[in-house]
Amino acid sequence: MALAASCPSCGAPVVFKSAASIFAVCEYCQSTLVRHDQALEDIGKMAALAEDRSPLQLGTEGRYQGVHFALIGRIQLKYSQGLWNEWHLLFDDMRTGWLSEASGEYVLTFVQPVQEPLPPLDDLKVGQRFALASQPWTVSNIEQAECIAGQGELPFRVGAGYPVATVDLRNGANFATLDYSETPPLLFTGEAVEFKALQLSNLRTAMAVPEKTVEVRVFRCPSCGAPMSARSREILAVGCVSCGAVVNTADKNYQLLSKAQGNRAEQYMLRLPLGSQGRLEEKSVEVIGCLVRQTKSEGVTYCWREYLLAAETGSYRWLTEYNGHWNVVDVLSDVPKKSGAIEIGEVRYGGEVYRHYSTTQSATVVQVSGEFNWRVKLGDAVRVIDYVAPPLLLSVERSPQEQTWSRGRYIAAVDLAAAFNLKKPLPEPLGVFANQPNPWAETHRHACRLFWKLAGLLLLVQLLFVALGGGKLLLRQELLFFPYMAESTLQTREFEVRGRSNKLTVHNNTSLDNNWLGLELVLINKTTGMAWPVTRELAYYWGHDGGENWSEGRRNDEVVFLDIPAGTYYLTVDPDLAPEKPAQISDTLEVWRGGAGWSNFFLALVFLAIFPIFSHLRHAAFEARRWAESDHAPPVSGDSDSDD
Repeated sequence: MALAASCPSCGAPVVFKSAASIFAVCEYCQSTLVRHDQALEDIGKMAALAEDRSPLQLGTEGRYQGVHFALIGRIQLKYSQGLWNEWHLLFDDMRTGWLSEASGEYVLTFVQPVQEPLPPLDDLKVGQRFALASQPWTVSNIEQAECIAGQGELPFRVGAGYPVATVDLRNGANFATLDYSETPPLLFTGEAVEFKALQLSNLRTAMAVPEKTVEVRVFRCPSCGAPMSARSREILAVGCVSCGAVVNTADKNYQLLSKAQGNRAEQYMLRLPLGSQGRLEEKSVEVIGCLVRQTKSEGVTYCWREYLLAAETGSYRWLTEYNGHWNVVDVLSDVPKKSGAIEIGEVRYGGEVYRHYSTTQSATVVQVSGEFNWRVKLGDAVRVIDYVAPPLLLSVERSPQEQTWSRGRYIAAVDLAAAFNLKKPLPEPLGVFANQPNPWAETHRHACRLFWKLAGLLLLVQLLFVALGGGKLLLRQELLFFPYMAESTLQTREFEVRGRSNKLTVHNNTSLDNNWLGLELVLINKTTGMAWPVTRELAYYWGHDGGENWSEGRRNDEVVFLDIPAGTYYLTVDPDLAPEKPAQISDTLEVWRGGAGWSNFFLALVFLAIFPIFSHLRHAAFEARRWAESDHAPPVSGDSDSDD
């Protein structure tokens, strides 16, 4: 039941919409009010909220799983890398929940009672997996934070300097937080949610934006004196474009987070100038910062750039670039289920199978330019594991405090230049990148599809010829071959061949059984005496070995005579039987005229196969170049030591 009262300090009306709310901040005088039944106690002034890019405000309404809710309170927390908001929600069914908002990522959770004891804070590590509330969880973040300000109605008493120790857990799209600021600790469970899916209304962008408590700050670099700026209190670090010094903007004296580097290295120069605006995937973005990271492997130094983009609804995106290869990257809230500390060969996510490509043991920040919403500094290092399913790249960054998954999509340099309306083209990419699309992939798929279509059509035509041009039986005769038929030649009956040019096929179907047979056949024209001799050998053996049947050879044979003129013909057959196994052998001899041959069909099939084979070789060569740069490079000759 709602409670209406007046602020003891300024007399302004204060309404508690939720019976669970015991704490409120007066909207007019910022007095901190504690609820005691029907009375309010003023316990002092609450610190002013730091201005941020959040589109949310008190009174914003939305829907979750079909139930309407409203934002009735907020706490703002500061941690080592920046700020985040926790919005207190009141649903129409009188449930309360929390909407966490950090860098454009939204997670909605509810408190969940548990009977089992929660693990001690000191026993948890990033990447650790354990079971809790009948679900497997992975520790994704461990943070010591501080509540710096509050607003609206809250279910507990807070004040500036209120410590908050939290551990974030992930299980695919499911999300949980262990809050160790309470005794015993509290468990909150829920899921990452899309901004649009909440159907939010009464946003700051839809109404007059509240007056900012902190204006854009302009100051000079404490190292070289160059002008610098921070667009809001949400920006906690700014890198000097002139000298490379990194400034802590949360400090009123603009203390250095890392010292100046002096002159910038040419290979670190920005490809996209700070302040560049463009549209990626139909969404407006602005380049506000750039990191240069570096790693060393086998004495070789590798560097790449990571551009921070300010996107819509207070969110952030990334553009990464290495040797002219670009990726649009988003931090994932719905992480892969197999996201523990153990490195695995492949990851399944979003219907794709990503193969492990490389592991960078230490990716170190060597240059900082522009604005960042966390306290980045030179020397910061993370472990990076990359998985690829071109054109997608799945990466996980790990530090002792945090594990973050992100997914990138390859974008061609020409498309990126068009997205940002760059006057000069971006440099051409060098080599093959991890998730660069294979330019032969579509060509190979098209060649294979075309091959199977044409092969099917060719088979239909061949079967049509076979059906329409079926052969005619000219002779069928049973022959018997006896042992020791020395110098004995058998002669078949005569048969008539009509037409100017004919193809004759002679079939021999024998009764061979673990034996062999040699045949000398001669096709003879009775009128002209022309002869076409041919020698054939047949063999067929079978048996049992180890309880299994086996066989080899064949009992049947076929001989084809081409371009046979019209006339009367007969065949002579001179058999050669195996002396080591004298046995009677029967043979059914048939002579057929015409019939479609299969040789042209197979020749055409081989010709058609040339194109997919060629495209496959080009596709495979590109993939070989891709994986040559990975942790799984194929061995090449000379890699192994010789024993000579």
